[in-house]
Amino acid sequence: MRKLIYGLVILLAILHQDFWWWDNKALVFGFMPLGLFYHTVFSCLAALVWFGATKLAWPSEIEAWAEAPDDAPPPAPTIVPGSGSAQPQGGDQ
Repeated sequence: MRKLIYGLVILLAILHQDFWWWDNKALVFGFMPLGLFYHTVFSCLAALVWFGATKLAWPSEIEAWAEAPDDAPPPAPTIVPGSGSAQPQGGDQ
């Protein structure tokens, strides 16, 4: 799931560069410039992606560690084969 969220964030970053609406004088609903409408829809999509990130890709193991008693040890990292980096146990890969 995290890769999907990362992909959506990258897609939103690319779509944010809306140079194709700069010269368009059309009005949406008779009063809103098309570029402003585009950014309104874009902002709603960005909010949905962030909501999805908090529900589907939130690192719950870190939150559990933060809420654990002070004498509890942190989760031991594991090496993910082929990545060369340590990942906390129990995470969504």
